[in-house]
Amino acid sequence: MKFKMQDKQNQLIERISDKHLVVGIDIAQLTHVARAVNYRGIVVGDPLSFENNEDGFAKLLDWINKLKNVKGLDTAIVGMEPTGHYWLNLSQWLYDRNIDVVTVNPHLVKKIKENRDNTQSKSDKKDALVIADMVKNGYYSFIRPTTEAFEKLRVLMSNRDVIVKRHVSTSNQIHRWVDIIFPELRQVFKDVTCKGAIVTLRLFPTPKELRSMEAIDIVTGWRTEMKRQPGIKKAEALIKLAKNSVGNDKAHDAYKLHLKQLLEEFDLATSQLEIVDKEVSEALGSITFTEKLLSIKGLTIVMLGGILGENGDLSQFAHGNSLLRHAGLHLVEASSGKWKGQIVISKRGRSRLRRFLYLATMCLVMNNPEFREIHAHNVKVKKMKKMKSIMKLIGKFARMIVGIARHNEPYCAEKVHPLAPLAA
Repeated sequence: MKFKMQDKQNQLIERISDKHLVVGIDIAQLTHVARAVNYRGIVVGDPLSFENNEDGFAKLLDWINKLKNVKGLDTAIVGMEPTGHYWLNLSQWLYDRNIDVVTVNPHLVKKIKENRDNTQSKSDKKDALVIADMVKNGYYSFIRPTTEAFEKLRVLMSNRDVIVKRHVSTSNQIHRWVDIIFPELRQVFKDVTCKGAIVTLRLFPTPKELRSMEAIDIVTGWRTEMKRQPGIKKAEALIKLAKNSVGNDKAHDAYKLHLKQLLEEFDLATSQLEIVDKEVSEALGSITFTEKLLSIKGLTIVMLGGILGENGDLSQFAHGNSLLRHAGLHLVEASSGKWKGQIVISKRGRSRLRRFLYLATMCLVMNNPEFREIHAHNVKVKKMKKMKSIMKLIGKFARMIVGIARHNEPYCAEKVHPLAPLAA
């Protein structure tokens, strides 16, 4: 079945009847502004400014009910921009009171702000009116309410991104410290953030300390921190390299303090990642179709947690193409007359979701036999560029996981349509 986006657009327009009060809200940190129109776009009532608290929300609801009574309208629909996190509490408060809440694309608000007055002027009142016009014309998306598990995944994966950035930043700084103070350490430990190297940096970090030590003392120190420690030969090599090190030997105490703080930050980020990954695994366990999705060889818990955290319930999507559009991975082109522009992905969607879909597909290409075979066929037989093949496989992956979630069926390798083995 072909998925037609125009059908969805028509349905959104048809939902706005002559009995609707359409409200647009410009979201801010402290004070929001609301404007209202009817289904034809005629302004209803005066603008309303209200605070971002319970009293302000009650003031908005009272304003909406009065306008409905004055104009003889039956229902209201409230649109807002999903700017930052300031809109979340208001949208949930209205949703709990059975008021339809929708979001509009902030990029479109900026694009069409000149429709009413043909000027580049911008204000909170004007933005609220632009949002109301967009909702009236069907340019909106419904907010999908999520269960506790999906909300937990969203928070955990967002937190995980922050921890990973700190972890990578700290690792890079440790690499820099080693390059300045003890570059020869890499001849003993290829990775200066492996357990052996970290323990060495923690116990005897500088060449100045190592020069006065015996090999057996170093091995004894390793045994206090590691169950499986390097041997005596590595300890002897470490001392020999320290005696001939070209590293900086000035400001010894200051560099030691710097390294101590870096290692504390590294240990903290490492332990936090372990805790978050454990929580993500537990949250996934409470979702019905998780086990079936994880049966796809190559799909990891972190990748699936990121996808579900950004999307919510995949079974609520009508088609895999809806997931691609949600991520900003649908194709767009600019053509006119005889001129045909290049087809590219829109990137109008959730950037974090795009990243997880891309990384998950790359994992499948490396570890899943069916995806690896299709990618090889695309590159060698169809002569596609590698990235074009990956983008095509992202679409296949999106449609596959939505289908599994909607029908609650296990992964079937035969349905992926693996191709005949390539000739040698």
